[in-house]
Amino acid sequence: MVRSVGKSRELRIIAGSWRGRRLRFPEGPDIRPTPDRVRETLFNWLAPVIRGSRVLDLFAGSGALGLEALSRGAAFAEFIDSDARAIDGLRERLIEWKADPDSYVLRRTDALQYLSAAKPSSQSAFDIVFIDPPFAAGLWQTVADRLESGGWLSPQAFLYLEAPVRNSLDGMPKRWIAWRDGTAGEVGYHLLRRAEPAD
Repeated sequence: MVRSVGKSRELRIIAGSWRGRRLRFPEGPDIRPTPDRVRETLFNWLAPVIRGSRVLDLFAGSGALGLEALSRGAAFAEFIDSDARAIDGLRERLIEWKADPDSYVLRRTDALQYLSAAKPSSQSAFDIVFIDPPFAAGLWQTVADRLESGGWLSPQAFLYLEAPVRNSLDGMPKRWIAWRDGTAGEVGYHLLRRAEPAD
């Protein structure tokens, strides 16, 4: 549940080592956290693979998805957002919750610019990527193409997307196979899995 708290909003981590911790985040039209019910469903789907995984939270906003992943045993999470308030708020939470400094990276940058740069050779590929851009921007296709072509993904990575129900996911990379999906009001949420290339 999301509720107003002065000029910020608040939700809770659902499960794991930070279960019940309150996550505060600033008001803003582009900060649209994944509802508790949807997060619970998503992480039930990811339960077999979340522990020890490397996670990329693009358009992180509140950071709820990446934080939930760390709470449930992900080894590493990278948070990307262009909003300084979002990144500052995440930094405060991670320090307050005594997260291992080696378990996360925060980057205040545009997600497309980030994905356009060459992936550092020292950086391992990501096992799970959360893709939840501002709906009006229509960035899903471009983000998907850059993730797939840039070496960012492990061979069987999971990709989570949120998009308006009316939007089709036609045009996603051919290796991205629909795995699970659902709807919450006007939002469709989709978990895809990257498949091995055909012989």
